Amino acid sequence: MDPQLFLTLGGWLKWAGFICLPLFIIPLITLILPDLTEGLSKGLVSIIEKITDIALVISIAASILLLFFQLTSVIAAYAFGLSWTWLTELVIYAFATMFMVGAAVALRDNAHVRVDILRPKFGSKGMDWIELAGLYLLLFPICIRILETGEQGLTRTWAIFEGSRESDGLPIMFVFKTLVPLFAVLMLSQGLAEALKASLRLTGRMPDIDHTQSGGGEYGA
Repeated sequence: MDPQLFLTLGGWLKWAGFICLPLFIIPLITLILPDLTEGLSKGLVSIIEKITDIALVISIAASILLLFFQLTSVIAAYAFGLSWTWLTELVIYAFATMFMVGAAVALRDNAHVRVDILRPKFGSKGMDWIELAGLYLLLFPICIRILETGEQGLTRTWAIFEGSRESDGLPIMFVFKTLVPLFAVLMLSQGLAEALKASLRLTGRMPDIDHTQSGGGEYGA
């Protein structure tokens, strides 16, 4: 297909991203003018977490498929001496989907591994400030960088509908590579939700949570 079509589509998506950028200022405005933005902030959190719920369903489905594909591959190899590239690729694709799509769910449920040993000593308010700093200084820039650096490669892979390099592989490599920007977009959106919730907690518009516990609590579906 004509690569220009995908360049045009990519341009539209980039402009859509630029239009959405002001949303990332809302958590900071909430800290200053909570009465003005409380309703908007809570509405955005609700919308984003509904999207993350969909990501959770996709991740669960991918994990089930991963188990099925891997079990089939092992039985075929050790019981019948059979091996197929396309089945191996299905295992890889299912695992990648589970991990890349499920990362935003883990962020929402506070299930990512924390490496800051001082974080629990700052108290609830201090943790919220650290959360905001981490999101704005680390998560957001890294995800935006992922989207910027992957633009040309993604356009190329969709333009040629890139498939497997193996003759018996799957012709969907272009879909597999799309998981990278999808991961970045989901992390950005859920990161925005976490920033909004931290700002709402700091201004007393949302109850504090136990940041030291993984899963459940306020972040439960």
